[in-house]
Amino acid sequence: MSATPNKQTGYEPTPRGVPLLDLNRQHAPLKDQIAASLGRVWDTGAFVLGPEVKQLEANVAQCCQTRHAIGCASGSDALLLALMALEIGPGDEVILPSFTFFATAGAVTRLGARPVFADIDPATFNLAPEAVQRLVRPATKAILPVHLFGLCADMDALGRIARSAGIPLVEDCAQAIGAEFDGHRAGSMGAAGCLSFYPTKNLGGAGDGGMLVTNDDGMAQRLRLLRVHGMEPRYYHKVVGINSRLDSFQAAVLNVKFPCLDDWTRRREANARRYDALFVAAGLDRILVLPRHSTRCRHVWNQYVVRVPNAQRDRMRAFLAESKIGTEVYYPLGLHSQECFRELGYAPGDLPETERAAQEVLALPIFPELTADEQAFVVDRMAAFFRSAPRGHALSGPKFLTHPLARKS
Repeated sequence: MSATPNKQTGYEPTPRGVPLLDLNRQHAPLKDQIAASLGRVWDTGAFVLGPEVKQLEANVAQCCQTRHAIGCASGSDALLLALMALEIGPGDEVILPSFTFFATAGAVTRLGARPVFADIDPATFNLAPEAVQRLVRPATKAILPVHLFGLCADMDALGRIARSAGIPLVEDCAQAIGAEFDGHRAGSMGAAGCLSFYPTKNLGGAGDGGMLVTNDDGMAQRLRLLRVHGMEPRYYHKVVGINSRLDSFQAAVLNVKFPCLDDWTRRREANARRYDALFVAAGLDRILVLPRHSTRCRHVWNQYVVRVPNAQRDRMRAFLAESKIGTEVYYPLGLHSQECFRELGYAPGDLPETERAAQEVLALPIFPELTADEQAFVVDRMAAFFRSAPRGHALSGPKFLTHPLARKS
């Protein structure tokens, strides 16, 4: 994409469009390595929990700074297995965010327990500790924070709440491999951490795959047992588990990609900084609310999510689509508002920050191979949206300057 300088963004890229994610760019240089690795698995015939899985478990345990890593079939199963290992069941409650992917609450519900939705910190989109504190009661058996978009939740405050109540923390790290809070890696701070290798993740496979990480030897033993129908030794079942084994083909793909993870994360970090600078240069930091950076955290930027206030989000998304710029809304509806959880009795206004975030968030392209010119094009088109907006919603319009989260970068 060729570019010439532009006053606002520094670039004037040819408008060929920008995808939200382009896995072809990531996979092309690794194609031969991946094919060779898959061929080796085929030749050995060790298709389930084979040597490639053991190697990936060792790699991920080292990355997450944990003693153990246990491969499973998906990130959703990782959540389910963690709760099973903690013997969560009917009559129990698990506190978790409503502003997250469905699997977080789905795992709780599948075990007959009750998801108790807490509101989020509007600046980070993660669980608000003060909201969690108000919800702890005798039926509470676990707290399930989600490290959303690659930013760790406040594990210091949440850890104090959990310890005071004598209940475990289970970390949903599906979007946060390699993220840190106060120098501790995501997944290493609770009873277990749950990872996803869905293709869109920072370390993504060629299909579904997941992993659990833990520093607890007993927890690791239970997880390994539960993922194979509770079977040990073969055909002898101590408990009722599930069939959730990571296949060797997925592990082979992930082992080829694993050495690239640190570099890909650094590129995501650089892309986030570039977006920040471009938005400031364009004056859009006075209109949009940019993602939070924290000195306590290493943000791995699975998503770069801005807030578009004043009910302009969907119009902006449609405007960007006209220029073939990919965006996504994570998430358009809090889980407490989903039809399948209607019987839990939540009403509009019960989780105001979750509901407001669902109306404002917009994820922009942030993948490692994204070019500076592409980012400049995205920001240029967003500025053009506000320049073309109705009077009172223009780039200099005062209505945008009063957003509760507006801040100078």
